[in-house]
Amino acid sequence: MLTAIEDPQPTSAPDPAQPRVHRVIAIANQKGGVGKSTTAVNLGGWLALEGYRVLIVDLDPQANASTGVGVDPRRAPATVYDVLVDERQVEDGIEPTAVKGLFCLPSNIDLAGAEIEMVPMLSREMRLKRALAPILEQFDFILIDCPPSLGLLTVNALVAAGEVLVPIQCEYYALEGVGQLLKNVQLIRSSLNAGLRLSGIVLTMYDARTKLAEEVENQVRGHFTGRVFKSVIPRSVRLAEAPSFGQPAALYDPKSKGAQAYRDLALEVLGKLDAKAQPTPAAPASETEPSAEAGVETSSSPPGATEHSDTDVEAAWDPPTKFAPSFGPGPAPDDGPPAVDRLDPAEDPSPSPHEAPSNPSPAFAHPHDGDHEGGGDG
Repeated sequence: MLTAIEDPQPTSAPDPAQPRVHRVIAIANQKGGVGKSTTAVNLGGWLALEGYRVLIVDLDPQANASTGVGVDPRRAPATVYDVLVDERQVEDGIEPTAVKGLFCLPSNIDLAGAEIEMVPMLSREMRLKRALAPILEQFDFILIDCPPSLGLLTVNALVAAGEVLVPIQCEYYALEGVGQLLKNVQLIRSSLNAGLRLSGIVLTMYDARTKLAEEVENQVRGHFTGRVFKSVIPRSVRLAEAPSFGQPAALYDPKSKGAQAYRDLALEVLGKLDAKAQPTPAAPASETEPSAEAGVETSSSPPGATEHSDTDVEAAWDPPTKFAPSFGPGPAPDDGPPAVDRLDPAEDPSPSPHEAPSNPSPAFAHPHDGDHEGGGDG
């Protein structure tokens, strides 16, 4: 059994001026295909490139986050199923990735039956929290990729986490379950994990060619004022391609719009995003960041920052949950300025030689079957 998780690549000594943050973030939404696994992989990749030690816990039986960082669940010595059901040590299953400082505890299809097997177990909601306790001090960030449900696996993730990050696809159906998700999280907060707070809501798969994406963004920002990240993730061919090569977009094509959007999200989670900076440096000058009144107050505190007061935290869990689309019957609500064009439809999907490897080799044969969450649609 490993006593510590070692990085296979040489790692410089940690900067004494940069304190360890030890944040556990559950990436949750009961709707599938909204970008949970893509967010876990790419957010984790950029956090690791910023010098933090990051662990991705793949709690989804589809194992998209595992394959997205190049870990083959079929060859892993142990998976999160073994940790939750068979009580294996979590260190036995942690695998390094191609990104220095980024690790993964993989999943596999066996996890699909774990919820039934865990029902008669004592303190079944606390099993993941107890499993992660011995390694909390070894990582700055632990990102838990939740399955698309509100079952026992997601409950375990929310009990183990200190924050929950909610990806929302920029389509109207994606809005309908957010209110129920936040109600269920509030139940967890009131009974099992009083310290759980909302890290923020991130808009994914934004397609500037459609009016719907703009309307959905305005609705979300209007109803969840101050709790939506400034960074918006566009639809991107690069985000869709990267998982098949077992790499985050930060390695596959770091200059692509999708990769830069996740870099901005990582900086926002760290509290380092300059409010006056453009969210994607590669975008044209017209694609500036939304104005302050349509902006986001990131609830993720930078290292050493003061936490929100209890009143602020309580207020964060009482958002309006009725969505009145401005494109339907009735008066259109005033949801702030219109969304900006964050996606260039004419972007050349072929990377130039200095931007990405011309012929990257896949880490292993990557299946594209079922409800795959990798890339821009995951």
